[in-house]
Amino acid sequence: MRLLTKQLPEIGTVASAVDIGRIGRNRYTWQACVDCGKERWVSVTGRNGQSKYKRCLSCGLKAIHLYGEKSSHWKGGRSYHKSGYILITIQPNDFFHPMVSKGGQVLEHRLVMAKHIQRCLLPWEVVHHKNGIKDDNRIENLELLSSQRKHFTNGGLIKRLRCLERQVATLEEKNRILESKLGGVKCS
Repeated sequence: MRLLTKQLPEIGTVASAVDIGRIGRNRYTWQACVDCGKERWVSVTGRNGQSKYKRCLSCGLKAIHLYGEKSSHWKGGRSYHKSGYILITIQPNDFFHPMVSKGGQVLEHRLVMAKHIQRCLLPWEVVHHKNGIKDDNRIENLELLSSQRKHFTNGGLIKRLRCLERQVATLEEKNRILESKLGGVKCS
């Protein structure tokens, strides 16, 4: 039996996915958000016809940022960035909140360094992992760099040094060739 879309069901009505025009075999219940009152279909968990989601998506996201640990969606405030760094969720009343990104999170290694020097980091300041391991955020493994200094790993510095040594050797060879063509005149 397909439910009519023009007529809103009563709170607590349970229906199959097919009945409400969705694909799959899940059951859904019509329920209102506890914060804003918006009514919507929510996937049912278990046999009791109840859902674990009490808030709509927008109120749930607000709850994470406003309520933190009190939110039903709270996962501890730690997550991994796709590049391997650890992200920490910071509440708006935290001293280090000016360092957060749009999502209300800050990279953990920047937060550890900021707490160590007891101030917020400036956007151009770089925190470098000495051992190259992105989730090793012990203070003894972190180094604060200014934007003027290049952010190289030890391997990167060695590679750059070898490249410069090759360039110097090439220039010295060209200099010797020019000196021999000029007949003994020094080109230094």
